[in-house]
Amino acid sequence: MTVIWQPTLPADAQRWQTLADDLGSSHCAPLAAELDREQRYPWETIAKLVEHKFTGLFLPQQWGGEGASLTATVAAVETLGAHCASTAAIMCAYQLGAFPLLLAGTDEQKDFYLREMAQGRATSFALSERIAGSDAAAIEATAVREGDGWRLKGEKYWIGNGGASRYYVAFAKTDPAAGGRGITAFMVDKEQPGVLIDELNDKMGIRGTQTSNLKLDVVVPDSARVGDLNRALRLALQTLNVGRIMVSAQCLGLALACYREASLRAVQRKTFGAPIIDNQGIGFMLADMATEISAARMMLYQAAAAYDRGEDVSNLGAMAKLFTSEVSHRAADNAVQIWGGLGYCKPTVAERLYRDQRILEIYEGASEIQRLVLARAIRKEAEQRV
Repeated sequence: MTVIWQPTLPADAQRWQTLADDLGSSHCAPLAAELDREQRYPWETIAKLVEHKFTGLFLPQQWGGEGASLTATVAAVETLGAHCASTAAIMCAYQLGAFPLLLAGTDEQKDFYLREMAQGRATSFALSERIAGSDAAAIEATAVREGDGWRLKGEKYWIGNGGASRYYVAFAKTDPAAGGRGITAFMVDKEQPGVLIDELNDKMGIRGTQTSNLKLDVVVPDSARVGDLNRALRLALQTLNVGRIMVSAQCLGLALACYREASLRAVQRKTFGAPIIDNQGIGFMLADMATEISAARMMLYQAAAAYDRGEDVSNLGAMAKLFTSEVSHRAADNAVQIWGGLGYCKPTVAERLYRDQRILEIYEGASEIQRLVLARAIRKEAEQRV
């Protein structure tokens, strides 16, 4: 029995968790420091993910996927994340690009794009812009009727897997006067004329991932439209509800890695003739880490199970993302503290995890946005009681 709470997983989730642990320990963990140092996208890891069917893990079998539950997907992402934060982030980006198609795509779109994804040719989610992140309704990209299709113009930013993905779900305003009620989603192929990726972000952490912009001045057919006209903001928010649970799994994987690094260091390092874990200042720090990680893990798996049951996870997903990201922050901070001066220096794992963690409280909805979502839900509930 481990100190950290272990979920009782269904058989399919146990199988994917075991496979993820094997792949993570044999391939992802040994590569993690190199990817961080070189800020290099790991195409060899993508090949491994395809070989072991992780890129199609959460896709329905009829579209070339494995048909796994969100619980199984979360278990795999968390486990991969404990070995390499960048690999977990890549898996989350795959999911984020797939869900608009799963929720609103035509059968023809699903049959093409999801099968491509299962083979490693990813679709990325292209919603944010330089001045429109948390406020998605403020995007400025436009789509205007041109012949039988649409001309998309604008620039997308902060795209996970950007440049590495072949396809993009790009959100643009088809009725600018309507604000958030005038946004539509379109599929874009980066090989089309008029599509340009000319900036890759130099990031603090998860440097094995690739984040880019996407400049658009391209005509796409009406068949490239995903979902209903002027209804894509709701589609984006539905996608993010699931994405928050996925990123929560990434947070937990990183927190577990921090805990392992810290606890090992605490029994190996000695001061005043005894392991530092015998100092209550350190032992209690680890006790708090174990408690918080266990609580966050319970919330994560409850959220995934609720989604698998078909329940609304907008509030539970926001709670999970908020809590797991901030638990991972404290875990990373404590790991550096327990490692001491070495934890502040490269190439210790604690130093890398500290940098990898920071984005988790920003993307897929910053902590402030999760609190805003929950505050609005609390207000609505209270007003109903009144």
